[in-house]
Amino acid sequence: MTHRQIMEALSGLLLGMFVAILSSTIVSNALPKIIGDLGGGQSAYTWVVTAALLSMTAATPLWGKLADLYSKKALVQIALVIYVVASMAAGLSQNPGMLIVCRVVQGIGVGGLSALAQIVMAAMISPRERGRYSGYLGATFAVATVGGPLLGGVITDTSWLGWRWCFYVGVPFAVIALIVLQKTLHLPVVKRQVKVDWLGAFLISAAVSLLLIWVTFAGDKYDWMSWQTAAMVAGSVVLGALFVLVESKAAEPIIPLRLFRNRTITLASLASLFVGIAMFTGTVFFSQYFQLARDKSPTMSGVMTIPMIGGLFISSTVSGQFITRTGRWKAWLVSGGVLVTAGLVLLGTIRYDTDYWKMAIFMALLGLGIGMMMQNLVLCTQNQVEPSDLGSASSTVTFFRSLGGAVGVSALGAVMANRITDYVKDGLADLGPKYAQLAGGSGSGSGTIPDMDALPAPLRTVMESAYGHGIADIFMIAGGMAAIAFLITLFIKEVPLRTKGALAQGAEGEAAPVDPAAAPAVAEAQTQAPVAEAAVSDTFTPADERVPSWAGADSGADSGAEAGAQGAQGAQRLAAVATVAPEGAGGGIPVRGFVRGAESAAVARAAVTLISLAGRQLGRSVAQADGAYTIDAPGAGSYVLIASADGFQPQA
Repeated sequence: MTHRQIMEALSGLLLGMFVAILSSTIVSNALPKIIGDLGGGQSAYTWVVTAALLSMTAATPLWGKLADLYSKKALVQIALVIYVVASMAAGLSQNPGMLIVCRVVQGIGVGGLSALAQIVMAAMISPRERGRYSGYLGATFAVATVGGPLLGGVITDTSWLGWRWCFYVGVPFAVIALIVLQKTLHLPVVKRQVKVDWLGAFLISAAVSLLLIWVTFAGDKYDWMSWQTAAMVAGSVVLGALFVLVESKAAEPIIPLRLFRNRTITLASLASLFVGIAMFTGTVFFSQYFQLARDKSPTMSGVMTIPMIGGLFISSTVSGQFITRTGRWKAWLVSGGVLVTAGLVLLGTIRYDTDYWKMAIFMALLGLGIGMMMQNLVLCTQNQVEPSDLGSASSTVTFFRSLGGAVGVSALGAVMANRITDYVKDGLADLGPKYAQLAGGSGSGSGTIPDMDALPAPLRTVMESAYGHGIADIFMIAGGMAAIAFLITLFIKEVPLRTKGALAQGAEGEAAPVDPAAAPAVAEAQTQAPVAEAAVSDTFTPADERVPSWAGADSGADSGAEAGAQGAQGAQRLAAVATVAPEGAGGGIPVRGFVRGAESAAVARAAVTLISLAGRQLGRSVAQADGAYTIDAPGAGSYVLIASADGFQPQA
């Protein structure tokens, strides 16, 4: 695809992504006002954010799997419709409970948009070029992230609009995105007999939900060390174990467990978990800090986070351009880890009266780091998988990032509430009993969010100081999580980025360069013999981070035995057996066979090419879902048969 075609196709996708991020960020500055109007407390504040993150987390792997099975375009449009309906309902909320339910449904739609944007891009664009376009995605993310709080603040501060319009304002953008997608996004639909693993989807949702409910109420409704904690943690572990068991037996698992045999995918998923904690914590609690610790309006609260968003915008676009030019991505990933950690640890030192210019520098560091890490963790994963697993692999990394965000916001929100209560008690002890009674009457020491304007000056200073100190403690904890993410990225091995998109790979079977040690083997196709056997190549060294061997024999005892034999360096030897059918109507000889992987698993969409001994291509075929292929040889003679698939060494 040309740059223009890609940009046309991406326009609706980026608009959909803009809507998804906008819905998450537009409420952040309005939340103190929303929760106040609806009569909720700190736990309701946390749950309005967490509910959307929870459903987004649970739905992401399911959207990813559906993208491997059904039309990606239709799925993006369905996600947009879910988002629109939920947004309209959220704007009509009459109490915190109704708002939280609407946010759950909204999160399902947003999860689809977030996951599918990455998946559709990967289908169209090669990993090497994707750095450039991921930069556009990062820029969209940055604009929506900075525009959301600003827009939310302006809407909340405008008397004739009010906070309910924070939910309505994204609807027109979503409708435009639907229309643009219909006109510009054209992807081939691969029709397959499918079975969605609904039990797996339910189990992972239940496990995550139980974990989040525990961390939200621990320390408030019950102690961290209590029978409720034991029951919920044990229940979550059991549900998680059941999920792993179901996935290991499912025909079409939500998260294929075999993906985790690849070190890069495992480490990227783990790093994403901790990046999610750092990223969502860093962004969610800023609005509370600026409004409650520094007495800023919702609009100004959005303006004051611009340094972080500016850093994110710059680093995501610049790193994307450099990655496309050089093909190297690990340095950006590691540098991002250093910057996120540094930014959060420095933010952990702030107080309610810290100079803003210092905060601006700390926020810029955090933004620069997030921009470098977020897209590249997905990119290095997508570079490792075959086209049929693209959706599952992409959504797995996104899932762990969302899971980290949901657990982080929930757990750290609970920790923050306890810290603030302790700091308020300490401050009131210094003021004397008169102010302690006032604080008790205004609910300042409880779980409710105080109305700072109604408090007398000394008490207000205590509250601002408590919020400033409590939120800083959360940043410091998040900094520790970011440091773990940084350490994990050090162990991710850099694999050169491929130069074709998933659709092109599926059609053409591009894979890693052939190892020179793998000598070509000649397939004898003779009309007299019913079976044409291919010689076995010498032992080869697997490509970096690839499945080391994949093609097994279709039939024949000798070949089958040899396919399982281990070479001197631990790599499996390969064998290919092709059945030669009677002469076809066109005068050619149909050659049939199967492409097999490890443990004789079928390799779908592998490219099988027949060439002459002189190197001229004579025929080409793409393996079906069961690995079967048919290709015509022009006549009796000797030929070279080459099979290749994304993620595997090509073999001749």
